[in-house]
Amino acid sequence: MKNRIYRIRLMLLMLVLTSTNLTAKETLKKTITELDNYYETALKKWNVPGMAIAIVKDNQVIYAKGFGVKNICTGEAVDENSLFAIASNTKAFTAAGIAMLVDEGKLSWDDKVTKFLPWFELYSPYVTHEMNIRDLLSHRSGLRTFSGDLIWYGTDYSREEIVKRAKFLEPAYGFRERYGYQNIMFIAAGIVIEQVSGMSWEDFIQQRILDPLHMDRTLTSITKLDLKGNYTTPHNDYEGKLITIPYLNWDNAAPLGGILSSVADLSKWMLLQLNHGIIGDDTLFTAKSQHEMWHAHTVQTVSALSEKMFPSTHFKAYGLGWALMDYHGRKIVSHGGGYDGMISRTVLVPEENLGFVILTNSNNSISTPLMYKTLDMFLSDENTDWSEKMLVQDNRTDKKDPEEGRIKNTSPSLDLNEYTGIYGGKIYGNTEIILADGHLVLEMKHTKIFKGSLTHWHYDTFEIEFKEVPSLPKGKVHFKLNAEGKVEELIIDVPNPDFDFTELDFKKLK
Repeated sequence: MKNRIYRIRLMLLMLVLTSTNLTAKETLKKTITELDNYYETALKKWNVPGMAIAIVKDNQVIYAKGFGVKNICTGEAVDENSLFAIASNTKAFTAAGIAMLVDEGKLSWDDKVTKFLPWFELYSPYVTHEMNIRDLLSHRSGLRTFSGDLIWYGTDYSREEIVKRAKFLEPAYGFRERYGYQNIMFIAAGIVIEQVSGMSWEDFIQQRILDPLHMDRTLTSITKLDLKGNYTTPHNDYEGKLITIPYLNWDNAAPLGGILSSVADLSKWMLLQLNHGIIGDDTLFTAKSQHEMWHAHTVQTVSALSEKMFPSTHFKAYGLGWALMDYHGRKIVSHGGGYDGMISRTVLVPEENLGFVILTNSNNSISTPLMYKTLDMFLSDENTDWSEKMLVQDNRTDKKDPEEGRIKNTSPSLDLNEYTGIYGGKIYGNTEIILADGHLVLEMKHTKIFKGSLTHWHYDTFEIEFKEVPSLPKGKVHFKLNAEGKVEELIIDVPNPDFDFTELDFKKLK
């Protein structure tokens, strides 16, 4: 009798479990279908040429799909294997490379940078001496966000020269005082990998991470794109029209943002992360090292606007190569990437064994609403249309009068020839002003794409447009005169969120 009752209870339990599993599968299928439709609609609303998205859950890929086109001129469709530049999502690979060397006992997170790069120097002897490996990867150097990016962006400087020039950058905060997103420190971390491993950063990432994961289509340089094929083209909005733009070589800054990949390949990367560094019988990095990478090292501010829009987010911080926050009661590990004409985002939710990646081929903000929509679908019952809500905000751009601040009917103080010459500075190097066909032309000598004609604005200020960089607006070049009425300095000011031209010092050289 007891055996019979036991068998009946066992059968009932199996029925309940089977029913639960079926319900879970049906719920997941419904979620994926709803998200698929949402992604498709958002792509059109945001006027994004192409996009690819993959989702991993419970140790498997549950979704991988391409949307739109790789190039608006060719019309070829994006698929899950199409390559995109992932830009700063590369930072997590560099951090993982450091973690692997830590696991092997070849360095420590707390080792001083000068132990491996004796020539490393920043704005003060104390900071130079105390800066450690952990500091390089956590944006707490004391330098402000994006400071010094014009040293590497599009320049002919080597990685070592870029890092050496960082010593001339002025700090905005105290050392380890607050968050300042610092790309150059990740270049330094890449050089540390090279010094410790005896391999180039590219070879290390290829042999120690990409090959074991069979990320066979992932590249560390745009120079290899034609060898792989099936790659997307960067796009940008220019004068109200979507245009294609050429790839810009980031090889000199690859440790901060040089990787190109597909959502199919990045699914393998996300599965490795969610499995604490283990792939099959191989451990690429230990759970202890992953804890360090996913541990809050630098606190970030949660703004009042963020608190209002996302009330379930109570903290934001940066780990080592990863950004951290909470959302709907879970820890979110993520990173974004911004390349010329391509925006991307990787998101992991360790507690839910969930991860997803969004790759796009235009300068846009679509990855942010899609991130929150995807998180809402898996973590809560919230039904906010983030795409629509953020699109409205994105379109609320204050259109300033292009003539604002201009004093009309003025002339340059000097003959145009007096403005010509070489202007030099410690941070960047030389910029030259020449006279061609009656117009002044500015050329930043180490960055070929930063060349443009000057149009008189007022007094000793001229307007400039770098036509080879359509993502940048028109800016101003102001010539400062000394007491004797001679030109002594020029100041370039191009208003944009990424590059601070004004921090570059350009004194006229005799």
